[in-house]
Amino acid sequence: MKVALLSESPADEAVLRELVAAVLGGSPAWSAAGLRARGWPSVVQVLPAVIRHLHFNTDTDTLVVTADADDSVVHTAAHEAPGYFHPQCRLCQLRAVFRRTTRKLPPARGRNRVLRGVGVAVPALEAWLLCGRDATVGESAWIEGQSAGRAPYTRAELKWRVYGTDRPSLPYEIRRAVEEIRRHGRDTRRLEHDFPGFGVLARDLREDQAMLHGHPP
Repeated sequence: MKVALLSESPADEAVLRELVAAVLGGSPAWSAAGLRARGWPSVVQVLPAVIRHLHFNTDTDTLVVTADADDSVVHTAAHEAPGYFHPQCRLCQLRAVFRRTTRKLPPARGRNRVLRGVGVAVPALEAWLLCGRDATVGESAWIEGQSAGRAPYTRAELKWRVYGTDRPSLPYEIRRAVEEIRRHGRDTRRLEHDFPGFGVLARDLREDQAMLHGHPP
């Protein structure tokens, strides 16, 4: 299985490499996405070009895309209903870009399309890094805080809890992020349970893997 990654930063990409390998049960072959993104607007803007590049110019099987939720609407089970789309949900938006972009692409490189793996970190990737280490951090806590109009923590506070600063250098950020996420290297079930925005990504990856091995889910 050959996988490309698109995310908001090099640190996010380093975390994704660890998580994709953990979900798939071994590190896949990696493919370059062709373009880099910096922040949410950039991810959604470059995604169509990345999909087309991978489809026509590479033998990539799956493109994994993640973004931070920030203060957007959190993806829930209700969003999984056939045909449902929430315009303020970033996961719904990313899936819609995949649908629109791949709909009219002709087969290329021996396959019909590049498969997708989409996840959104609520409210930011640092929350995933704290999973299992800080019991106050979780997707349900964030949703409850949104409903009450009082966030249980800020994104800056999450950075402090992981890095000891809200402005870490990039090398230090990558090192600490990888150290934290490797706690889930043998078993991602806790992360999938506490953060459904990662759970849908894990499910996408397993379905892609099954499809490529001739066992559609």
